[in-house]
Amino acid sequence: MKPLWIKHAAQLVSLSGENAPRLRESMSELGIIEDGSVWIENGVIVAVGTTNELENLFESRSIEADIVDAAGRLVTPGLVDPHTHVAYGGSREREFEMRLKGSTYMDIMNAGGGIHATTRMTREATEDELMAQTTQRLDSFLQHGVTTVEGKSGYGLDLETELKQLRVMKRLNELHPIDLVSTFMGAHAVPKEYKGMEEAYIDVVVNEILPRVAEEKLARFNDVFCEKGVFTPSQSERILEAGKKLGLVPKIHADEIESYGGAELAAKVGAISAEHLLKASDEGIKQMAETGVIACLLPATALYLREEAAKGRQMIDAGVAVAISTDCNPGSSPTTSMPLVMNLACISMRLTPAEALVAATINAACAIQMEDRVGSLEVGKQGDIVMWNVSSYQELQYLFGVNHVGAVWKKGIQVVG
Repeated sequence: MKPLWIKHAAQLVSLSGENAPRLRESMSELGIIEDGSVWIENGVIVAVGTTNELENLFESRSIEADIVDAAGRLVTPGLVDPHTHVAYGGSREREFEMRLKGSTYMDIMNAGGGIHATTRMTREATEDELMAQTTQRLDSFLQHGVTTVEGKSGYGLDLETELKQLRVMKRLNELHPIDLVSTFMGAHAVPKEYKGMEEAYIDVVVNEILPRVAEEKLARFNDVFCEKGVFTPSQSERILEAGKKLGLVPKIHADEIESYGGAELAAKVGAISAEHLLKASDEGIKQMAETGVIACLLPATALYLREEAAKGRQMIDAGVAVAISTDCNPGSSPTTSMPLVMNLACISMRLTPAEALVAATINAACAIQMEDRVGSLEVGKQGDIVMWNVSSYQELQYLFGVNHVGAVWKKGIQVVG
């Protein structure tokens, strides 16, 4: 494998610093190198600096390398999407029209749509069919500059299908260029066959499915949908604590539809992140800041559901580390465009362009415990790089709703462009 040398970037966004979530003012520190350059060998970054500095180091070896002239374009780390439901069967385009006619998220779910509809289609899909559909979505993520993705189960809601989803993601992590980090989310909803028997289903999750997931090492995280009409805070706590005993790090879908104590629960159980948070209370935000819970915010979901976005500006000002994500899923955010999500983070949550980029790279990496490998361009990290057809990070966020990806490298291998 030949070394890769990218040179003459108008701005190379290194995001160099500690491998830790960026807070407050540090969310604006991009580590920009003008006329930047990066040298990669065997998939790992060996040097980052100005083009002149790297020419002094490597000019004698230039004949060995694949040389890319960025020609005044923007170069950043590969984007990281820390919250998706990427492995599922089927599609739910009919629900889009239902929403436009006035049906709410819970109306659709209670009528057998929503998560239940995807659960049925995912149960019916073969493992090969799930592999094919998920591969298409991962390919699209790459086209949008995303090189690392978290994926949740939760469209099985039974032992067999939950394991099927997780096994598909495990295989794709091995086969696809993208790093795919798995989260178990058997507590995404109460399956229809357990309606009125919620505690019995929780027993299944805690006593049957979670131990198998841990035994087969199919997931790193354990997530739960803590929401009125789904799982209560006490039920959610039981599920998350059971996962912790098996070595699974807690995450939580919190306060999406109404303020329900989810942010506070995230702080209580030591969750690595709390997701959604559209209706998080001021007290919940305060507790998240105090305990270091990362807020994983999903502005495309709020837009798609025509809801007011989460209080991203308030959270950053309160000292919460903020990450952003597509929430790629078939019902409320069927997108793979992290560039769009960065635009929306600025427009609907009042993040600055610098903060949005941090939220989509190093903070997102921290939300899935990948910060030692991805999220910044630093010596020793993977050569996951995006070259954009713009000259500055401000331009990237300013030009709304356009995919500016020019080329993508994963571990030093070009996968797009």
